[in-house]
Amino acid sequence: QVQLVESGGGLVQPGSSLSLSCETSGFTVDGYAIAWFRQAPGKVRDGVSCISGKDGSTYVANSLKGRFTISREKNTVFLHISSLIPGDTGVYFCAAEPLRLLSIASMTRLAHFGSWGHGTQVTVSS
Repeated sequence: QVQLVESGGGLVQPGSSLSLSCETSGFTVDGYAIAWFRQAPGKVRDGVSCISGKDGSTYVANSLKGRFTISREKNTVFLHISSLIPGDTGVYFCAAEPLRLLSIASMTRLAHFGSWGHGTQVTVSS
Protein backbone atom coordinates (compact mmCIF):
# COMPACT_ATOMS: atom_id res chain seq x y z
CA GLN A 1 0.00 0.00 0.00
CA VAL A 2 1.44 3.32 -1.08
CA GLN A 3 1.91 5.67 1.84
CA LEU A 4 3.23 9.21 1.76
CA VAL A 5 3.86 11.26 4.89
CA GLU A 6 4.85 14.89 4.64
CA SER A 7 6.64 16.82 7.36
CA GLY A 8 8.69 19.94 7.91
CA GLY A 9 6.05 22.63 7.58
CA GLY A 10 5.44 25.41 10.05
CA LEU A 11 5.44 29.15 10.56
CA VAL A 12 8.48 30.76 8.95
CA GLN A 13 9.74 34.28 8.39
CA PRO A 14 9.85 35.84 4.92
CA GLY A 15 13.28 35.44 3.40
CA SER A 16 14.08 32.25 5.27
CA SER A 17 14.53 28.74 3.91
CA LEU A 18 12.66 25.54 4.57
CA SER A 19 12.96 21.89 3.68
CA LEU A 20 9.94 19.65 3.49
CA SER A 21 10.17 15.87 3.63
CA CYS A 22 8.01 13.21 2.03
CA GLU A 23 8.61 9.82 3.55
CA THR A 24 7.40 7.04 1.27
CA SER A 25 6.58 3.43 2.02
CA GLY A 26 4.76 0.49 0.52
CA PHE A 27 6.31 0.76 -2.93
CA THR A 28 9.62 0.96 -4.74
CA VAL A 29 10.41 4.58 -5.50
CA ASP A 30 12.63 3.60 -8.44
CA GLY A 31 9.61 3.08 -10.67
CA TYR A 32 7.67 6.14 -9.61
CA ALA A 33 7.44 9.86 -10.06
CA ILE A 34 7.23 11.71 -6.75
CA ALA A 35 5.88 15.23 -6.86
CA TRP A 36 5.10 18.15 -4.63
CA PHE A 37 1.95 20.20 -4.97
CA ARG A 38 0.74 23.13 -2.97
CA GLN A 39 -2.65 24.63 -2.30
CA ALA A 40 -2.87 28.23 -1.20
CA PRO A 41 -5.91 29.36 0.78
CA GLY A 42 -8.92 29.61 -1.51
CA LYS A 43 -7.00 28.41 -4.57
CA VAL A 44 -6.63 25.22 -6.55
CA ARG A 45 -3.83 22.79 -5.96
CA ASP A 46 -0.80 23.57 -8.16
CA GLY A 47 2.13 21.44 -9.18
CA VAL A 48 5.43 22.60 -7.73
CA SER A 49 8.11 20.07 -8.53
CA CYS A 50 8.69 16.43 -9.41
CA ILE A 51 11.48 13.90 -9.40
CA SER A 52 11.82 10.66 -11.31
CA GLY A 53 12.67 7.74 -9.09
CA LYS A 54 14.10 5.99 -12.14
CA ASP A 55 16.80 8.42 -13.25
CA GLY A 56 16.66 11.31 -10.79
CA SER A 57 15.58 13.85 -13.38
CA THR A 58 13.65 16.76 -11.96
CA TYR A 59 11.03 19.28 -12.92
CA VAL A 60 10.24 22.60 -11.24
CA ALA A 61 7.37 24.86 -12.27
CA ASN A 62 8.71 27.79 -14.27
CA SER A 63 7.52 30.45 -11.85
CA LEU A 64 9.32 28.72 -8.97
CA LYS A 65 12.68 27.99 -10.55
CA GLY A 66 15.58 29.39 -8.59
CA ARG A 67 13.88 29.10 -5.22
CA PHE A 68 12.53 25.54 -5.24
CA THR A 69 14.59 22.39 -5.61
CA ILE A 70 13.69 18.75 -5.20
CA SER A 71 15.91 15.90 -4.15
CA ARG A 72 15.68 12.30 -3.03
CA GLU A 73 17.53 10.20 -0.51
CA LYS A 74 16.48 6.57 -0.50
CA ASN A 75 12.77 6.54 0.25
CA THR A 76 12.45 10.19 1.20
CA VAL A 77 11.88 13.06 -1.20
CA PHE A 78 12.72 16.59 -0.12
CA LEU A 79 11.47 19.96 -1.28
CA HIS A 80 13.87 22.77 -0.50
CA ILE A 81 12.48 26.29 -0.58
CA SER A 82 14.62 29.39 -0.25
CA SER A 83 13.78 33.10 0.03
CA LEU A 84 10.28 32.31 1.23
CA ILE A 85 7.59 34.85 0.49
CA PRO A 86 4.05 35.14 1.85
CA GLY A 87 2.79 33.82 -1.48
CA ASP A 88 4.39 30.47 -0.63
CA THR A 89 1.88 29.98 2.15
CA GLY A 90 -0.27 26.92 1.72
CA VAL A 91 -0.60 23.21 2.29
CA TYR A 92 2.14 21.24 0.59
CA PHE A 93 1.23 17.76 -0.60
CA CYS A 94 3.39 14.90 -1.74
CA ALA A 95 2.11 12.62 -4.50
CA ALA A 96 3.27 9.44 -6.22
CA GLU A 97 2.48 7.76 -9.51
CA PRO A 98 4.14 4.95 -11.48
CA LEU A 99 6.27 6.16 -14.37
CA ARG A 100 4.69 5.30 -17.69
CA LEU A 101 4.43 7.30 -20.91
CA LEU A 102 4.05 10.87 -19.69
CA SER A 103 7.03 13.01 -18.79
CA ILE A 104 7.32 14.06 -15.16
CA ALA A 105 6.66 17.63 -16.26
CA SER A 106 3.40 16.63 -17.94
CA MET A 107 2.43 14.48 -15.00
CA THR A 108 2.91 17.42 -12.66
CA ARG A 109 1.13 19.96 -14.85
CA LEU A 110 -1.82 17.57 -15.22
CA ALA A 111 -1.73 16.47 -11.57
CA HIS A 112 -1.62 12.92 -12.92
CA PHE A 113 -1.00 11.27 -9.58
CA GLY A 114 -3.05 8.61 -7.86
CA SER A 115 -1.52 8.54 -4.40
CA TRP A 116 -1.43 11.53 -2.11
CA GLY A 117 -0.25 12.41 1.34
CA HIS A 118 -2.25 14.44 3.82
CA GLY A 119 -0.13 17.55 3.45
CA THR A 120 1.93 19.82 5.66
CA GLN A 121 1.07 23.45 6.31
CA VAL A 122 3.58 26.17 5.49
CA THR A 123 2.82 29.70 6.64
CA VAL A 124 5.15 32.51 5.67
CA SER A 125 4.57 35.53 7.85
CA SER A 126 6.45 38.02 9.96
